[in-house]
Amino acid sequence: MPTTGDVLDQHLRCFGENDLDGVVADYSSDAVLFVPDRPLKGPAAIKPFFQAFLAEFAKPGASFSMRQRYVDGEYAYILWSAETADNSYEAATDTFVVRDGKIVAQSFAAKITPKR
Repeated sequence: MPTTGDVLDQHLRCFGENDLDGVVADYSSDAVLFVPDRPLKGPAAIKPFFQAFLAEFAKPGASFSMRQRYVDGEYAYILWSAETADNSYEAATDTFVVRDGKIVAQSFAAKITPKR
């Protein structure tokens, strides 16, 4: 069974490789992703969120910097910053709950400044 750290590493690797199916495969069938405007329940609801996010990060000139990464049992936390052609992510954070090798809950929040 993959550890929480293994699942987080896999998730970040798939994100970095713009692998939408790989990112979505990390979630359990009943996972919930809390984003600022609403919770997304299940992979079918989570997929469009990542589809848009990955499209933004696939544009030329995007950069990503991991500032903190902590794993404790079934919990993981990352703090990161990024620049894309569209936005500046001054401070972004994700918190994950991983059980049985799958993400069952995640929260995402960021200070995002549009560049236009």
